[in-house]
Amino acid sequence: MLRSDRVKKGLEKVGSRSLMYATGMTKSEMERPFIGIASSFTDLVPGHVHLRELERSIEHGIYAAGGTAFVFGIPAICDGIAMGHLGMHCSLPSRELIADSVEMVTTAHALDGLILLTNCDKITPGMLMAACRMNIPAIVVTGGPMLSGRSRMRRLSLVKDTFEAVGRFRAGEIDREELEELECNACPGAGSCQGLYTANTMSCLSEAVGIAMPGGATALAASAKRERIAYLSGERIVELVKKDITPKKILTPKAIENALRVDMALGGSTNTVLHVTAIAHELGIKMPLDVFDKISRQTPHISDILPSGKYFMEDLEFAGGIPAVLKRLKPELSNLPTVSGRTIYQIADAARIDDEEVIRPLNRPYHKEGGIAVLKGNIAPDGAVVKQTAVQEKIKHFTGKAKCFNSEEEAMKAIMTGGIKAGDCVVIRYEGPKGGPGMREMLSPTAAIVGMKLSDKVALITDGRFSGGTQGPCIGHVSPEAAEGGPIAAIRDGDTIEIDIDKRKLELKVSKAELTKRMRSIKAHKPKITTGYLARYAKLVTSASTGAVMKG
Repeated sequence: MLRSDRVKKGLEKVGSRSLMYATGMTKSEMERPFIGIASSFTDLVPGHVHLRELERSIEHGIYAAGGTAFVFGIPAICDGIAMGHLGMHCSLPSRELIADSVEMVTTAHALDGLILLTNCDKITPGMLMAACRMNIPAIVVTGGPMLSGRSRMRRLSLVKDTFEAVGRFRAGEIDREELEELECNACPGAGSCQGLYTANTMSCLSEAVGIAMPGGATALAASAKRERIAYLSGERIVELVKKDITPKKILTPKAIENALRVDMALGGSTNTVLHVTAIAHELGIKMPLDVFDKISRQTPHISDILPSGKYFMEDLEFAGGIPAVLKRLKPELSNLPTVSGRTIYQIADAARIDDEEVIRPLNRPYHKEGGIAVLKGNIAPDGAVVKQTAVQEKIKHFTGKAKCFNSEEEAMKAIMTGGIKAGDCVVIRYEGPKGGPGMREMLSPTAAIVGMKLSDKVALITDGRFSGGTQGPCIGHVSPEAAEGGPIAAIRDGDTIEIDIDKRKLELKVSKAELTKRMRSIKAHKPKITTGYLARYAKLVTSASTGAVMKG
């Protein structure tokens, strides 16, 4: 029996069938499995402007395999456009809206299976959360990475050549003409941003965990290969429905561990900690921060991709993509099924590694440990996260004087007016899931610091989060957050802060008695936003250490 039978079978469903016929459906289509294409197409987001073409490819695959396709819309936000203003409050909270939207449409229309057509930062995890929550057959299809930009025969990327260029312009390193040239050429067309920022990291994890077709993470947005993968995904989802292969049969604890090993080997975005934890929550799997740190310690970093490295996503694609990474990591991975019908080992064995520098051998890594480190200490009793592969060795142990700001805007003003000097530890608080609300990304402050040549002289800690484009000793997800009375709220200007990434320490150098005294004096946080969805979100969202999920 199909799920869709509840809306199309029986005498009492005459009205339902009549409404479906009104959409142009035929009687033969009515008999087939109903496959929803949850499409995040929008004219607003460069990673999604081309998804209409992929919708058609998926539809063709679904019909060729004997299914009936239905496209429905899901909201999408571009983090880069939302960055540095009120819009960034909306980004992480939109993940919950996306999950709820997919769930509501799929449940109301009794769909049998789902293609999750996505690409950018919060859309992919939001859709995956919904699929896991409902546990109906699903395949992720992403829109693919953007091609690199070009200027004067130099390859360009979004973060390095726009956000960081602001700091370089302020420092007098480039002039207005060059700034405008970078602005116009860094992003040449459709696709997710060109490095291992959050969007592409989540695409890679979707493939590595087995919920997306092989090659799907890195096939370029501008390629026919991307359309073929979309078509094959459409064909395959019908087979998954017939065999009742659901997300919980694919996304097991061992599969998530495989995905995390790939993440650490690539050096992906710290935001995956939030998203993988939230997806695991929907699956009923506990995913404490210590798991991420343990796997990172065990996994060498073998691919030097932007923003901290020199290679682009297009280089990873031409080197063999995620199948080649699986081939390299095969001794460390579990052999598990995927939505493709092939196992992880079968995909790895069929892969070819075409560049030994883009995907290095395990015995010749860029770093001995993986991309993410989890720090703890009296500032972050529940943990904090840093992209350690983006931190130079000489600054992995940093001691500096605190300069405290109660919002991103306050910190950005100080950075842009020369208020931050070498040896400072910038503290940005009340930007966590509740305090933001929405746990804003701090790409603008960190990119400005990099552009001003201070990334190896200044540290930044926050209860907010960072873009996948962040470089330097930038520690985010500090938990508990300031708005919940976390110790980060008790830091004062001039305090000494010690960061030791190798030892996983984040410490405020004051006595226990002094910190206890300060904690007692912390005043209740006044919400920054008191109306609408964000106000409701602030009341219901949990800590970053638990994935910033909504209380059920």
